[in-house]
Amino acid sequence: MKLARTIGSMTLSKSHPAMANAKLRLVEVVDSIERIDTEPLGGDTIVAWDLCGTGMGDLVALAEGPEAAQPFKPDVKPLDASIVALLDEVEL
Repeated sequence: MKLARTIGSMTLSKSHPAMANAKLRLVEVVDSIERIDTEPLGGDTIVAWDLCGTGMGDLVALAEGPEAAQPFKPDVKPLDASIVALLDEVEL
C-alpha cells in the first residue's frame, strides 16, 4: 500500500464494460514521508479507481496490483490501482 494525494480526475469516452460508472482519480504518490505536506509530492502520477469519494488534495491510501481489484470480487475489473482509504492524519 502506498500514500498518495489526489491531484485531478479523469473521464473516459470509451472503456471496457467492466469500467462503467468508474470514478477515476489522478493521484501523485508520496515519494518521501518528509515531503508529505509539500506540493508537488515528487512521486509518480497514477490513475486509480476511487472507492472512497475523495476530493482534490486529499491524502489517500492506494492499493496496487491484484489487491486493487479485490473489493469487486467476484466481478473482474481491469485495473491496476484503487483508492482504498481516505487518510485524515499521518503520525510517525
